Amino acid sequence: MREFSATIAASGERLLERVETAITVWQRFRGLMLRDPLPEGQGLLITGCSSVHTCFMRFPIDLIYISGDNCVLKVVPSVKPWRVSACRGARAVLEAPAGCAERAGLRRGDTLLFDFAEAPCGNAGQEPVEQR
Repeated sequence: MREFSATIAASGERLLERVETAITVWQRFRGLMLRDPLPEGQGLLITGCSSVHTCFMRFPIDLIYISGDNCVLKVVPSVKPWRVSACRGARAVLEAPAGCAERAGLRRGDTLLFDFAEAPCGNAGQEPVEQR
């Protein structure tokens, strides 16, 4: 599982220090179910995804829907457990601690930059979510 940070391109504001990816079917299915609350500054990126549920979760989260070119399509703040959410056209969903998006000033239309510490072939940078 790759880890990286997420930054808002226009402001340079660090959204999350540590983001894990959920790429496999099992990782995507499990997501944050039955886990402890996300520590501040940590999140989960679920790729190939345009909808999520918060069933079997124990805490609220912010949902950030992202296009294939890392543009924020929709921000859904403080989604409580046992809810469903979707966004047409999303290619990934970034799950973050509740209140994270508001504190960082994240808005629809912002672009996120992902800083990969261990990118393939040494190409650290802002890889679009569709290429994962």
